[in-house]
Amino acid sequence: MSTIPSPICDIRKNEAVQKLLKNCEDVFLKKFGEKATHAAVAPGRVNLIGEHVDYCDGFVMPMAIPLYTVVVARKVPKRGYSRVISLVFEEETTISAPYDRNSDDYPSWSTYIRGVAALYPKTEDFDIVIDSTVPVGGGLSSSAALEVAILAVLRAMAGKDADNLSQEDCARLCQKAEHDYANMPCGIMDQFIVTLAQNEHALKIDCRSLTYQSVPLRDPRAVVLVINSNVKHNLTGSEYPERRRMVEEAAKTLGQASLRDVSLQDLNDQKSRLDEVAYQRARHVVSEIERTDQAAAALLSNDLAFFGELMKQSHQSLRDDFKVSCAEVDELVELANDSPGVYGSRMTGGGFGGCTVTLVQADAVDGLEAKIKEAYSGKATFYRCTAVGGVQSFQL
Repeated sequence: MSTIPSPICDIRKNEAVQKLLKNCEDVFLKKFGEKATHAAVAPGRVNLIGEHVDYCDGFVMPMAIPLYTVVVARKVPKRGYSRVISLVFEEETTISAPYDRNSDDYPSWSTYIRGVAALYPKTEDFDIVIDSTVPVGGGLSSSAALEVAILAVLRAMAGKDADNLSQEDCARLCQKAEHDYANMPCGIMDQFIVTLAQNEHALKIDCRSLTYQSVPLRDPRAVVLVINSNVKHNLTGSEYPERRRMVEEAAKTLGQASLRDVSLQDLNDQKSRLDEVAYQRARHVVSEIERTDQAAAALLSNDLAFFGELMKQSHQSLRDDFKVSCAEVDELVELANDSPGVYGSRMTGGGFGGCTVTLVQADAVDGLEAKIKEAYSGKATFYRCTAVGGVQSFQL
């Protein structure tokens, strides 16, 4: 069942968002000579559990986090092109319909903007300035935050009744932009949570039916600590598409449309039909779907200890069966899981670097951060996160 019980808070009251907005508005006025008229703010996200199963019709359970992408914009008279400035990359570019997919002619970050602009039927010429605190390449969904924010501001400029898109439709449009323009065959999770998130709740998403359930996440005894390994990754290479291809082929070999319909018993009974690597990849997906279902039940009953154990199992599966972790991330997870007050820690995101997510007792967070600062071989960045609401747009 789809449930959204908590109210939407005005994102403009957030100090970090206020700072980003002011910075974008100042640059907009300086560069374009006029004030921006509309803005949109979209959060990043961390996936608590349910990794690499969204494209297998599985269950995922992300939450939106208080790291934000801000877009300010102004619709301009028809002139045949739009101007875009990214303060994150300190670059600007000019784009125009039909928004050529060939990224060689544009900065790579503009791919997501061009994709959304091309797919939204009410797009008109515009000027836009973008800034963000969502780390790029950290596995916290910087791309989805950008896509969703761009669509929200385009819709705001088009007018309240310009289209009849639902929130779910908006998420699908942004996913298609990533598929068609960024050549990333991602599942629906990132765009869904950035669009639909609610304060103080994670979101259990059924990626087959696209139904969802808000799961309370507001126990003051626990903190969600996101730790960035600061190891960068690029999922548009061969690793992500290769794994997706393998699990889809494994499902087909087992006579199913997706691995969502395969139990661990079924998989083990038919193990001989798969080579060892395909079996391992499939075992991760099948077991992770089951873990995520159990994890939602654990949160609903406030069983943080069991939830933490499931996080640990998830990381082991991603590391050993799906092989999408790396030495630095494994190091962070091991340091956390061996620390007092930690319920559980795991890698989060697509893998090959990026972030870990750790559920830790509130009174143990300072000690955990101190331990990692001293012992981690790299330089980590820490984000103490609460579950926040999804994208908002407004007039300036």
